[in-house]
Order: sequence, then structure tokens, then C-alpha cells
Amino acid sequence: MPLRQASIAFVDLGKPDFIGRDAAVAEKASGGKLRRVSFAVDALDADVLGDEPIWHSGNVIGWITSGGYGHYVDRSLAQGYVPATLAEDLREGAFEIEILGDRRKASMLREPPFDPEGARMRM
Repeated sequence: MPLRQASIAFVDLGKPDFIGRDAAVAEKASGGKLRRVSFAVDALDADVLGDEPIWHSGNVIGWITSGGYGHYVDRSLAQGYVPATLAEDLREGAFEIEILGDRRKASMLREPPFDPEGARMRM
């Protein structure tokens, strides 16, 4: 099952001509180079805040945009950008997130950790 992608348009590609139009059309056609993904992090006494590096196979491949402790799900959570080619790598511990100089194992989440079906808001 592929990860869901948002289809929000911030640029009106129907405009006849503007600087960067060709690049915007090409990026929309290709789906872009990056994907925003969610992680569960094996954090100890500190959680991510933002701008921490994401590691994969010994290389920094992305960065965290935000995160913190999910009290309801009792896990450290993070969101960040990774290359589209790695956005489907759901292997346990395939990623690491560096927190205060220490790399911690991170697993990409396929679904939201809390109420993935949205049932609670429909009660």
C-alpha cells in the first residue's frame, strides 16, 4: 500500500506565463523529489524538536521538521522530509534520527499513530 500524498496546489499552473512555471509543471508531473513522512523514534530522555538529521544506510538523507512525545500513543514521534525513493522503506529500524548527537532508531509510520480511521471525531 503506497503512502498517501496530499494533492494541494499552491501554484496556479493555469496561469499563462510566470517565472518558474516550467519547473513547477515538471515537479508536479514527477511528483517531486521529497516526501514528508512520519516516524516513531526510539528516543530515551529527549525527543526531536526540528532540524535534526535523518540517517539511512550511514548517510544523512533528510531532516526533521517537527516532533515530540505522543502521550496518548506513548511514543516519541517525528515528521520530516526524505527522498521519494526512500519513502516506501518501511523496514523496522531502516532510519535513524540524530538527537543531541546520538543516533536513535526510527521506523517510518504507514498510518497516523492515533485514530488512523478518524473514528473518534465522528463519535
